[in-house]
Order: sequence, then structure tokens, then C-alpha cells
Amino acid sequence: MKILVIGSGGREHALAWKLAQSPKAHKVFVAPGNGGTARDPRLTNIAITDVKALADFAESEKVALTVVGPEAPLAAGVVDEFRARGLRIFGPTKAAAQLESSKAFAKDFMKRHGIPTAFYETFSDPVAAHAYVDKHGAPIVIKADGLAAGKGVVVAMSLQEAHEAIDFMLLDNKLGVQHNEGGARVVIEEFLQGEEASFIVMADGKNVAVMATSQDHKRLLDGDEGPNTGGMGAYSPAPVVTPNVHAKAMQEIILPTLAGMAKDGNPFTGFLYAGLMIDAQGNPKTLEFNTRMGDPETQPIMMRLKSDLIDVMMHATDGTLDQIELQWDRRFALGVVMAAGGYPLSPKKGDVITGFPADADDAMVFHAGTQEVDGQTVTSGGRVLCVTALGESAKLAQQKAYETLASIQFDGMQFRKDIGWRAIKR
Repeated sequence: MKILVIGSGGREHALAWKLAQSPKAHKVFVAPGNGGTARDPRLTNIAITDVKALADFAESEKVALTVVGPEAPLAAGVVDEFRARGLRIFGPTKAAAQLESSKAFAKDFMKRHGIPTAFYETFSDPVAAHAYVDKHGAPIVIKADGLAAGKGVVVAMSLQEAHEAIDFMLLDNKLGVQHNEGGARVVIEEFLQGEEASFIVMADGKNVAVMATSQDHKRLLDGDEGPNTGGMGAYSPAPVVTPNVHAKAMQEIILPTLAGMAKDGNPFTGFLYAGLMIDAQGNPKTLEFNTRMGDPETQPIMMRLKSDLIDVMMHATDGTLDQIELQWDRRFALGVVMAAGGYPLSPKKGDVITGFPADADDAMVFHAGTQEVDGQTVTSGGRVLCVTALGESAKLAQQKAYETLASIQFDGMQFRKDIGWRAIKR
């Protein structure tokens, strides 16, 4: 069976790597892929990103299943295009993907369907937004309404930070946000206290298969200091998601979201990612929705998945997820992101990467911002690699991941030294 994975990041490398392990996989294409997928003899990079050209390729190659990794092609309607041609694809339609592509859509949806989330208002006028912040004070959260590659959120601990974030998003757009119709908007919401976790499920429109829980580290520096990033590391499982939290997340957030989407005429298929804030009493609220797997959460989750991912995807696209039960490695998985110099604002590109360790059953280097140039692997984006390892405990998985990355070198590389600290502390 021929499989196509759309995307070029660490999430797509991990998905393609897992799909290629299935005995049903005859060939796995990655479009456009990266330097890591180029190095794997089981994977074939295809230099296509245009939605219609991707569907043409899937038709001509008789691709049996397409899996969408990143948010941009979903927001561009890749699932609608493939389905219109009778091609099997896993992901949400353009209308359903608004849960991620528009923060304002998502917040209004949650309010309408009674899904727990932070109190908020939406603004396109900078003067009104500044006045709202002055009225409510800090800490407060400012979110760009549009796709921003995981960087469109500022948790402002001071009024100055909040006002700067508003100008940044509404006037300057230095983050390169893809604005939705109607131009630049921000969602300003209350600051929630607690611990974050990533709660991801696969949905087929009516049934769900719950992925292993995970937690990522958004801040650039040790101790959760520095600017927000797309994610500097992640681990699975997340101890903060106790059985009680898990049950509440399903009953109060995931199932009402799927029911609400169906009721609104947009049945949800694909990966649904709820970013949760869990308070001291174990009550989860929804920080955000993503309509795809998280990155870097995918890397540790795929390391732990024992089920045949092609089988799971076929059930997901047939509407029969209720017929399967996902199998997980009981071990802990932890991934450390190695980022380029200058990340997140101005990542340096073109630096040669050396010292890759051999792949192992319990350790894997997933590539994100890399490409092959003249036989060498060079940096091509902000988050360059995610070095992921398995261990009997959080501490042992952490040790293995840092041992594995010790030999890797490139100019200006930066990575946190404390990934997994919350799980170890628990």
C-alpha cells in the first residue's frame, strides 16, 4: 500500500517513520519532507506543497491513504480537495479546521456549546484592545486570530508586555500570522493558573481513539523562562493527567466538542488536540484547539505507540474507530528539541549538522528544520531536531535522550537541559 504524509516537520518525520514500520506499507512518500526523511531508505521525499498538485500526485501514484501533518494545508482545504476526488485522507475539512485556524471561531464555539475555557473578548481595533487590557490588568493572555506556527500567543505578565503584544499582532505582524477574513484580530483572555497538558484524540466524525497523554515545554529556556516557542521538548505520559482529569477532559471537553461540531454541520475527522490547563483541584479548561497532532508531542507519542498505525488510520477513515483499541509501550518517552541559533525570532539557517548517532530501538533523532545539501544535512528552520528516547521512568528517558544528543553538533545550537522536570518532580 502506498502512503502519503503531507508536511516537513518533526511531527511528519515521526508519523512517516511509524507508518513505514507497518508490513502493509509498500512505499511512504513525504511531501515535501526534510533532511531526516531524505536519510531514511523507507521514505521518499516529494517536492510538492500545492493542494491540487498533491491530489494529482495521489491520484497518479494510486496512493491508498494520505495523512496530513501541519495546520496550513488543512486550513487551505486539502481534505476537501482529496475527498472531492474520492481519495482517502485523514484530517479535518477546511470548515472543521477553523477550530485551530481561527482563535475567535474556537472561543465562540466553546462558549456556544458550554465547553470550559477562559473568559475572553475579541478585538480588531487596537485602541479598544489597549483599553480592555488597562481595565482588566495583568497577567493576561493575547492571542493572534490566525495561523502562527505555535508562536501567536503571548502570556503577558505585565501591562507593558500586553500592550506590546497587541501592537505586535494588530499593527506590525512580525510573527507572520496568516490573518483570517476581516484582517488582523486578537483574542484577549483571562490568565489561567495551573499545569498544562496536551490531550490528543483521533476522531472519525463520531467515534474517538484517545492518544497517550503528553506535555510539552513552550518556553525557550530552562525553568520555563524566556519567550514562547513552538515547543522545546515533550514527554509522554503526562502524570498531571490523572484518571480523574482524563475522565473530565473526555466528558466536558472532547465529547461535547465532537457533538457540537456535528450539530453545527462540521463533523470532525482527524487529530483533535485540546491544550488543557489543569487547576490545583484537577479541573481542566481548554486553552486552545489544534486540528492536528502536536509538535513535539508526536515524537514521544509515536515512540510509545505499539499498534500498526496504518490499521488505525484505515479504521479512522472508515468511521470504525470504535472497533480498535490502541496499544502503548508502558515505558516513558521524552524528546528534547535542538533549535537553531536566533530561534524563535530570527533562526539561523544553512549550518552543517554532524555527529548523528545511529537509530536505536529506544532512541531516535527526528528531523524538523533540516535539509540535504550536497550530501550534508544542514539547518533550514527554527526547531532543527527532536532527540527522543524511551526509559523505564521519566528520569531514565531524560538521561537517554541527553546521552543520545551529546554527539550532535551545529553552530549556534540551543536546547533546554531540563525537559521532563515536572514529571520527574512528581
